[in-house]
Amino acid sequence: QVQLVESGGGLVQAGGSLRLSCAASGSIFTISTMGWYRQAPGKQRELVAHITNQYSTNYADSVKGRFTISRDNAKNTVYLQMNSLKPEDTAVYYCCMTFARINYWGQGSQVTVSS
Repeated sequence: QVQLVESGGGLVQAGGSLRLSCAASGSIFTISTMGWYRQAPGKQRELVAHITNQYSTNYADSVKGRFTISRDNAKNTVYLQMNSLKPEDTAVYYCCMTFARINYWGQGSQVTVSS
C-alpha cells in the first residue's frame, strides 16, 4: 500500500522560500515518477513539476527558475524547493506518485504567500 506524507508548507512573505517534502511508503518509489501539483481556490489542479525515476525533470512555465524538484531514493522522499515565492503561488500543494499509469496522492500541504 502506498502512502504519501507531505510536510513543509506554511505562510511566507513574497520573495521568501519554502521546501516541501513528501515521504513515500511502499516499495515502488524508486521506479516511479514523482510530481508536485497545486490547486488554488476556484482553480483546477495543475502540474508544478515532476521528476522521473531517471531523474529527468519538467516544470510549469510559471515556476521555472524559481522551483527545484529533487528526489532521494535512499529516503523514499521527493522535495520541492520553492524560492522567490509570489502571492500567486498560494495553493494547496499535492505530492503525486505515478506508477503503471496509476496516481497516488498525498493529503496536500497549504502554502500561503503574503504580499
